[in-house]
Amino acid sequence: MAGKKKKKKSGGFVYSTNPEFQPENFEEEEQETLPPEKQDLRVSLDRKNRKGKEVTLITGFVGNYDDLRDLGKELKTRLGVGGTAKEGELIIQGDFRTEVIDLLKEKRYKVKKSGG
Repeated sequence: MAGKKKKKKSGGFVYSTNPEFQPENFEEEEQETLPPEKQDLRVSLDRKNRKGKEVTLITGFVGNYDDLRDLGKELKTRLGVGGTAKEGELIIQGDFRTEVIDLLKEKRYKVKKSGG
């Protein structure tokens, strides 16, 4: 399998006729991740738009995507289940609310159970 080439992001510009044109830096600023003691996470059970399957939803994480993904990876590994990090939320397959709350409290996160 050949290696993938990384494309240079040009902010959507394809071509400019202006010889003095300099594209702006369009990189998104990464949000700084708050320490666990200052995070206010909510853990809930969700079935919406999932064909009746239950997932444990963790919301309220303030920080960059890499830190969220790392936290999700650790939770999934410790629980032995699948899941993903999407749009600032962690989705863990199955009903693992109490286990997730215990693991997050162990890591010193402020956690609350929300929903039913």
